[in-house]
Amino acid sequence: MSTSPTASPLSSASLESIRSRIRVDNGRVAAEYANLRLGSHFQPIFSVAHSRIVGYEALMRAQDSQGKPIPPLEVFGQASDFFSTLMLDRISGAVHVQNFQRQNQTDGWLFLNVNAQVFLESANQGDFFDELLKATGFPAHRIVTEVLEQGVKDEVRLVEAVQFFRSKGFLIALDDFGAGHSNFDRIWSLQPDIVKLDRSMIARAGSNLRIRRMMPVMVSLLHEAGSLVLMEGVETESEALIAMDADADFVQGYYFARPQADLPAADASRELFDHLWQDFKEVTLPEVSGQKQEIGPYRNAIGYAASLLESGIPLAQAAGGFLQLPGAERCYLLDSEGRQIGHNIINDRHPPTVDKRYTPLLNADGANWSRRYYFRRALDHPGKVQVTRPYLSITGANQCITVSIGTHLNGEMLVLCGDVNWRDRGAVKR
Repeated sequence: MSTSPTASPLSSASLESIRSRIRVDNGRVAAEYANLRLGSHFQPIFSVAHSRIVGYEALMRAQDSQGKPIPPLEVFGQASDFFSTLMLDRISGAVHVQNFQRQNQTDGWLFLNVNAQVFLESANQGDFFDELLKATGFPAHRIVTEVLEQGVKDEVRLVEAVQFFRSKGFLIALDDFGAGHSNFDRIWSLQPDIVKLDRSMIARAGSNLRIRRMMPVMVSLLHEAGSLVLMEGVETESEALIAMDADADFVQGYYFARPQADLPAADASRELFDHLWQDFKEVTLPEVSGQKQEIGPYRNAIGYAASLLESGIPLAQAAGGFLQLPGAERCYLLDSEGRQIGHNIINDRHPPTVDKRYTPLLNADGANWSRRYYFRRALDHPGKVQVTRPYLSITGANQCITVSIGTHLNGEMLVLCGDVNWRDRGAVKR
């Protein structure tokens, strides 16, 4: 397939030429193209918070002259040049908009996939979208244009194309983020309204606890970048609960609804969401509560150690109770600037197992931990124990949590910290 347009006339993909290919059969719009019949199916997209449908992704459904289904990728693969691809893409868009509009859906979004080549060239290919929306009366603000992140390499043209579609009043969705070589550079440069996380991410999160722990962090980062997050490819209840726990805004997938020609009612999955929210309270929230209970002894122990320090007990002795707890690896003291005072205090009878490859990092005397969440929070809330999420310890190169507390010693504010090996804790049970 050619990767750039030729000198073919724009009228070859005009709205007028497309109209001549469109037919209405039993209330549904279809188009004839290259001995194929092109129609529409729609897969609902749900807002987790609203527990109802807020949009639909339009999907091409193609059949040959014998009624045999032809996959969309195969249909586009048969396009011999750019303008064949352009025509096919625009026919699909026109069919989708009309099929969607005929079903009297008054406020939901319509997600439209645009071929990557067509997406880049749209600003140079006439006023098709203006003509289509004017002819159908469909409002631009209800269209979400999906760009396949992996399908575009030219960053400058991609930004320009996004600006073009945004100028039309469309929302922009970055599709399949997390697949292949996805990177956050695209998020910074494109500033998509919605980021669709690829199915592979939630599939991996379902079988890998570390990846599951990262999901809320990734979603939070995307939120801070100004994007809403859609988790696509949700196929099981377990995956739905992972999406909810990660704070995804929207979900899409076979667990909720399969693509179909007719749009379901907006509240068609109300009972399913009622069930999900109940399970979220009974399964996911107790997991969090259980982790808090498991952390409880470490919180108490670090708090008691701080009291002993304030009474004049040396750190090695004050930390003894904490270091006797299972998985407790080390205690250390930070000054008000975040610099470590002295060496790590470890339990000599049960020293932490350290990967020898990371021995250059073991001596932390004088290290500056002022950037760490556990230091800043402890300094801001003296006397109150702080607990981190599991993270990779630079000292031991293992998953750990840190409990910390701000305490006064000899008139100076210090922060007492304790690290706990968390590699085998907090396992997800389903």
